[in-house]
Amino acid sequence: MTNLIFTNARLIDPEAGTDALGWLHVADGRILASGDDPAPEADAQVIDCGGQCLAPGIVDIGVKVCEPGERHKESYKSAGLAAAAGGVTTMVTRPDTLPAIDTPETLEFVTRRAQADTPVNVLTMAALTKGRDGREMTEIGFLMDAGAVAFTDCDHVVTDTKVFSRALTYARACGALVIAHPQDPGLSHGAAATSGKFAALRGLPAVSPMAERMGLDRDIALLEMTGAAYHADQITTARALPALERAKRNGLDITAGTSIHHLTLNELDVADYRTFFKVKPPLRSEDDRQAVIEAVRSGLIDTISSMHTPQDEESKRLPFEEAASGAVALETLLPAALRLYHADQLDLPTLFRAMTLNPAKRLGLDCGRLSAGAPADLVLFDPDVPFVLDRFTLKSKSQNTPFDGQRMQGKVTATYVAGKEIFRRS
Repeated sequence: MTNLIFTNARLIDPEAGTDALGWLHVADGRILASGDDPAPEADAQVIDCGGQCLAPGIVDIGVKVCEPGERHKESYKSAGLAAAAGGVTTMVTRPDTLPAIDTPETLEFVTRRAQADTPVNVLTMAALTKGRDGREMTEIGFLMDAGAVAFTDCDHVVTDTKVFSRALTYARACGALVIAHPQDPGLSHGAAATSGKFAALRGLPAVSPMAERMGLDRDIALLEMTGAAYHADQITTARALPALERAKRNGLDITAGTSIHHLTLNELDVADYRTFFKVKPPLRSEDDRQAVIEAVRSGLIDTISSMHTPQDEESKRLPFEEAASGAVALETLLPAALRLYHADQLDLPTLFRAMTLNPAKRLGLDCGRLSAGAPADLVLFDPDVPFVLDRFTLKSKSQNTPFDGQRMQGKVTATYVAGKEIFRRS
């Protein structure tokens, strides 16, 4: 079993909110102790971190792995390698596969694939309704018994409020978490951009930011009625934030996340119809981006995720309106997040609170922290090393990243799961 002492490490502790030099002792796959330098003498392998940052491994809610059905876009093997290279030690995968993960049998199949093919922890979400078509809820209790950690129809909004309210009521009775995509489907149907001057000049079909606010308002009303546990997968506009703040203040069991793309990019990055920047919901205005950053800093938005969505070249090399939405981000999540650190907008403990501690807490996991007894799921990274991203070096099968060719700063040096090294940068 593992017995390691990391010395000369810059410990990023999201639970304590600290960033300080020290040591960390790992034994039998768990964190034994930590403290200020110098490290105590022990019969253990010593790893000198050279002043680099040592933080809890990232817990990424909302990763799409395209098994079953579209293995050519992403397999569990390729996703696991990408996650390890990106410092992601726990992937929480989405059920928007072909077919959808909506039965215990399908869930057990992908669980076996994940356990066999990935070096990182994999937890699976199941569909909330059968086929994600919003008409009949899945067997939530049986799916929980099979290992589902949450229930979501992803970007298929359940438009029938009676079906959604029944699903929320049943989820509450089972103690299940429901993850929803707050968006008014009528307003957002067919949209490829956020409404405004930019979309008008480009002639792109657009959606108002109010669609997110309207979708969230409806979901909050149903939460008041049912008392369910709810997580909004992506809050990306300033208009939605007051409603989220009120819901939290009123004691509802609600949390919210946002994606790394909406934190670090805006609508102008689309430029001349660059489809690698087409994501769902569409990139927002700079004012919205700044408001969301502030909401992460204050804790109003709880989590940051990659929303890793592999698409092949054929589905991206199309006119902007017709191109598929989504971007890969398992390997770019951390360096992209470090842009906010280098811009003095978010410090490292705040970033890791949103990428590790809060997602783990929402799912009832004991990882995402550096406290004694926690799993030794760790990422060692140099926040200052510069590089130019080449998408063809990514370990994902699909390489649809908006950061291709961009100058970035910060690379993962090593990743550990239960104290075992699963990746080291050569």
